[in-house]
Amino acid sequence: MAATDTTPGTDSIRVPAASGAVLSRKDSRIIWLLLGAAFVAILNETTMGVAIPHLIGDLGITAVEAQWLTTAFMLTMAVVIPISGFLLQRFTTRTVFVAAMSLFSLGTLIAFLSPGFPLLVVARVVQATGTAIMMPLLMTTIMTLVPSNIRGRMMGRVSIVISLAPAIGPSLSGLLLDSVGWRWIFGIILPIALISLAVGARWIQNIGEPTHAPIDVPSIILSAFGFGGIVFGLSQIGGAATHGSASEVAAADAMSTITLIASFSVGVVALGVFVWRQLLLQRTDRALLDMRVFRSLNFSLSIAQMGLLSLAFFGAITVVPLYMQSVLQVSALETGLVVLPGALAMGLTGPLIGRIYDRWGTRVLLIPGSIVVSGMLWTYTTFDEFTSVLVIAVAQTVLSLGLALSFTPLFTASLGSLTPRFYSYGSAVVGTVQQVAGAAGIALMITIMAAVTATNVESGASEVAAGAIGAQAAFTIAALVSLPLIVGAFFIRKPADQPFPAHAAH
Repeated sequence: MAATDTTPGTDSIRVPAASGAVLSRKDSRIIWLLLGAAFVAILNETTMGVAIPHLIGDLGITAVEAQWLTTAFMLTMAVVIPISGFLLQRFTTRTVFVAAMSLFSLGTLIAFLSPGFPLLVVARVVQATGTAIMMPLLMTTIMTLVPSNIRGRMMGRVSIVISLAPAIGPSLSGLLLDSVGWRWIFGIILPIALISLAVGARWIQNIGEPTHAPIDVPSIILSAFGFGGIVFGLSQIGGAATHGSASEVAAADAMSTITLIASFSVGVVALGVFVWRQLLLQRTDRALLDMRVFRSLNFSLSIAQMGLLSLAFFGAITVVPLYMQSVLQVSALETGLVVLPGALAMGLTGPLIGRIYDRWGTRVLLIPGSIVVSGMLWTYTTFDEFTSVLVIAVAQTVLSLGLALSFTPLFTASLGSLTPRFYSYGSAVVGTVQQVAGAAGIALMITIMAAVTATNVESGASEVAAGAIGAQAAFTIAALVSLPLIVGAFFIRKPADQPFPAHAAH
């Protein structure tokens, strides 16, 4: 059972349970509240893609401008997530939760009331600031409160949130867009967010004891330019090749190339200086993102595996709806329904996969999971203009099951390889890698699809046939990226169950 510090003059502090203990009702309630808040945040994140065509017409903006609604969100996530490790160390759990959900709720309110495009972009930035903190907070709390012998099944519940929210988001967005308009995407989410904020503020207790290290402002600036520059550069790769006529694309491509080189140059240099500064600061426990997490080989291998998986998956899953709508000529609703069974299967099997991890470890899950993921991505390379929607739905469902076999053990094994004081930093690294790798996969796959499609159109192929060839090229890259996953699956281990001394919580 988790203990409570009742020192006079302080908030009650939850401390970790001993290894082998049973999760208490209070700790379970805290985790469920965080799961609910994370679900709302991810649901919001996945509704915007379907809404962008409507926003272009309603707000009188161009497609390039509309892209900033997702680019600004992604950039903010990339900047804030690396800082979240320090925030979780420096401030109490309740403070971080209330701040994150307040920011998310405020951003949602601004979006709902927004009279035009500029304020809507601001709203997305405010939303992203809160969203970026929620997942690291959830992962750190699970690692701190949940005994190591049942962490897998709890991480399986996280997979429900990660998979069901993206499945519901586009369908909900489409329904609201067709009936009451884009504002109500935010209008539906707002009361749910406010309820989560009120309930969480009432019931969430503080976990561990916060440190008092001063925040390093130069590290924040370097992190913003480093991760932000790289992600912005990646967004430029995908953007220039997909908007406007041929002449407009050519003109935009020249400017985009300059922006891309500048963004990457700034990002790489700033990231290098950021890492160097963290190595210096961590000697006195003042790092914004402590690099000592990479001293664990198992953590480093798990993070590398997760990065490759995110790059291949997010890239491929972005190409699928483009392929279906441009090549197979199916509706947005049909596209959403194709993705839905896989997302549901991934979510519903999460707890079972977690139990298997707790009982038998990583290999029994990661090895078949990586083989299934790679096999399905190679199957995607055979999709053409004649492929049945049913075949795609089946392939998508099997791919989702392979992902479920991979993500849950990777989450659990990576963070479980760290000592409790590094959980918050490890959670920040996990989130950052997913964000940057996902952005890289999306930019790479869309660019390849657009470039190959354009080349084949110029060679005389029909737009449908050229689109199919472009999609096959993008899927081939994803399939090639997936091959190292099979090798990596043999080297990742389930960490030995660790005891949880109260003083090591933070």
